[in-house]
This record gives sequence, structure tokens and C-alpha cells, in this order.
Amino acid sequence: MPSSMLSLSRSPARLAAALLAALAIAAIPHERALAAALPAPPKTFDTSYAPPSGKTWPVAAGGNLQAALDQAQLGDTIALEAGATFTGRFTLPNKTTGTGWIYVVSSKLASLPAAGQRVAPSDAVNMPKIMAKPADTAIVTVANSNHFRFVGIEFATTAGALSYQLINIGNGDTSPATLPNNIIFDRCYIHGDPAANNRRGIMMNGAYVAVVDSYISDFQEAGADSQTILSTNTTGPLQIRNNYLEAAGENIMFGGADSKSPALVPADIELRNNHFFKPLSLLQTKNTIKNLLEFKAGQRVLVIGNTFENNPLSAQSGFAILITPRNNGSAPWAITSDIEFNGNTLINVGSGFNVAGLDNFHVTQMTERVLIHNNLVGVTGLNKADGRAFQFIAGGGDYTVDHNTIINTASARGSRVGEGTPALNANFSGWTFSRNVLVGRAAGAYPAGNFVPADITAVRFVNYAGGNYALGANSPYEHAATDGTAVGAN
Repeated sequence: MPSSMLSLSRSPARLAAALLAALAIAAIPHERALAAALPAPPKTFDTSYAPPSGKTWPVAAGGNLQAALDQAQLGDTIALEAGATFTGRFTLPNKTTGTGWIYVVSSKLASLPAAGQRVAPSDAVNMPKIMAKPADTAIVTVANSNHFRFVGIEFATTAGALSYQLINIGNGDTSPATLPNNIIFDRCYIHGDPAANNRRGIMMNGAYVAVVDSYISDFQEAGADSQTILSTNTTGPLQIRNNYLEAAGENIMFGGADSKSPALVPADIELRNNHFFKPLSLLQTKNTIKNLLEFKAGQRVLVIGNTFENNPLSAQSGFAILITPRNNGSAPWAITSDIEFNGNTLINVGSGFNVAGLDNFHVTQMTERVLIHNNLVGVTGLNKADGRAFQFIAGGGDYTVDHNTIINTASARGSRVGEGTPALNANFSGWTFSRNVLVGRAAGAYPAGNFVPADITAVRFVNYAGGNYALGANSPYEHAATDGTAVGAN
């Protein structure tokens, strides 16, 4: 849909507005292709664990971790005594001698989950702890800090103390040439104190930076946004894979502060197999509660196989995922483009996706090439949110919503132009809306070529009550999508 906005928001934002309604956005035939251009894929990189083979520097309780970081060469290992606490801040040097990585590991690494398995707080007994002083940072970088891999380390804030960011990668770089690079956190437990204002786990402003198989939690603040991970000023690539991610504000956000140059808009981002979780107990606190994932800047992004759980109306309107380009006044090049959501599950969210084409305060580039397909979207109107599966506003172009299943149990909301064809005509140009299953809607309200069963039983899910939303073999929609496959998420 070039130069248009596909607003399934308004009333079609819900498309299946009735209680217990299910909506499946059908596929568009690949053989005839969409007018909409699809996103360019991100540049990716290998973060697999490979055992180091160089010299080992043991650091016992009370030892000098900074001296070990300074003396170790690429290829070496720094082994920290499990159970010991090392209080920062610690600086990662720019290493130029040797080859490979410097590993910073637990002395009981063999007692931790194997590579590829996510750690939990219970694993902290086999980890050393790197702790920040009050209102300070545990880890910082210099220009071109490079090739550090932390494996099996607990990072923590001081109990009861304010902290702004526990791990700070990046130095306000104005050029890609000085970015810290090749830094990985592998099977680490990174957390704040639930009783304190702890704003952020990781500031991720480096190139080839990854967090894998880790557990990040308890980042929250009253009166300010908080995140497990924030990235504002980097070329990427970035990888966030198989982590538990818990925060009050935005569990993860890209953008939010202006990048220093057009070359430093966060890019080449892979978010894979993570669990984004927002504890509902936060509603009983004064902490600022917003969303699960937000892009205020970002390009060439793949969001695949993640679970997004719990997102209430609170400091924002309840959308779990936001793609809304923002410029705070010094980055008119800010852009959100080439973003793909594939195979994700949204559970108990006030509303689903909110996509804006342009900033409503400052100049930005236009959002383009967004693909949302094969997702299961469970909208509940949590905490009295509007309950919209999709909202597309403020222009933008080349949006594709394809093969999704929406289970919407929120109360119905109206629209100035109603639902169906009038809303599509009012909000889009060049739209295609075909082979969708719209439970309980009026057949005449929607374009020809869609399906409007009277109730949920007519869809014939495998087990609707049990949460299995695959179509049964006897479903009339099992082969009814425009590509001949089942309507809804694969």
C-alpha cells in the first residue's frame, strides 16, 4: 500500500469487535505479490559460544578485577570466583593484542546451564556478582572497547539505591569509527532492586553487541521511563536472543534520545525467542508503566518467535508494541523502517500494535515497509484499554498485515467512520483486504471476498477454550486464504 496507511485501527482496528471474537488476517497470494514493498532483512552475526583457549586470569574474592581487565589479552579468560562481589565501576579497555575474545566467566561455569539455555535467578548461587555503587554504573566502555564476552555473571544495583544504567555501552559517539564493538552478555543475570528506582539494565550503543540466554528484571522508576535495554546511537548490528526481559516502562526501546548522526540510527536488529513480561503488580506502585517494545528509531529489524505478556493501559494507552518515529529536535533523520514481526505471541495486552508514519512534534523520516505476519495477538483491553489489535496513524507506507490470528475479548469500541469498507476508504489508498475471517460482523460492511461467520464455533479451531487456535481439519477456512493455506497465523 504505497504512500498510504492501512488503518485496521479505528473500528477495523478491532475488525472482530464482539466479545470473544477472533480475527484472522488472511494471506496475500505470493504468486501475484503485493503492491506493498516488504522489509529489507537485518544484517546478522554469529553469537555462538566457543570455549576460549588462551591464558586464564583467576580473580578471587577481594581481587582486582580492573587490573585483570587491563592485563588480559584477546583470547584470554578472566575467571571470577563464584559467590564473590566485585563493586564497580569497571572499564572495558580497547584491546589490540592477541586474537579472539576476552571471556569474563564464573569459576563455576560448568554448574550453570549449557550454552543455548536461559539462566534464571536461581542460578545466581553459581555466579560472581559485579555490582554498581549507588547512582553509578557497573560496566563502562571507552572508544573502541572490543571483544569482551561475559558468561555466567550476575550484574546488580546496590540494594535500595537509585541507579540510572547498570551497564553502559557507548560514549556519546559521533562517528561509527569509535563505537565499542563485539561485546556479548551470555547467560547473565542482570537486575535491579524492586524496592528502588533503577532506570535501566543495559545502554546498548555499540556495534556487534548481543545479549543471549540471560535474565533481566526489576528495572522500574516512578516519574521516568525504564527499560531492560535501550539503544539510541549505533550502527548495529544488535542481537537480543532467548532472554527474559522485565521492566516497568518500555521493556526494550530503540530511540528515545536523538542519535548523533544519520549513520547512527539503530539498525540491523534481531529480537528472537525472548519473553517480554510486565508484572501486573506494577499497577499497585507509582512506577511509570508504558509498553513491551517500542521503536522511536530503528531500521532493518526482525522480531521473531517472541512472547509479549501483559500490557495494561497506564502511562500510555495500552498498546504492547509501538513503531512511532520520534525526533527530540536534533535528529530529523530519525526513522522507523524495514521492520518485520513474525511468529510472535501477544498475551493479555490492552491493545496490540500502534504504528505511526511520522512524528507529530518534529520532522522525521516516514515509516515504511512494515510486515506483521504469522502472529497470535491476544487482546483483552487490560486495565480498560481500547482493545485494538492494530492501529495505523499519521501516514506511512508499504504496510502488510498477513496471516495473523487475533483473539479479542475487549469491549467493542466505535469509530467516526464506522467499520469495514468505509474505514478502509477513509484511511487508505491502494488497499487490499481479502480472505479475512470476521466473527460476528455484518457481511455487507466489508469488501467482498471475506468471511463473516456468526459465532466462534463456526471457525472450528482445534480447541478454542483450551487456547489452541490452529484451525481444525474440518474448518471451512483451513484452505481459504488467498495462497491456499489456512487463514490466520501459521
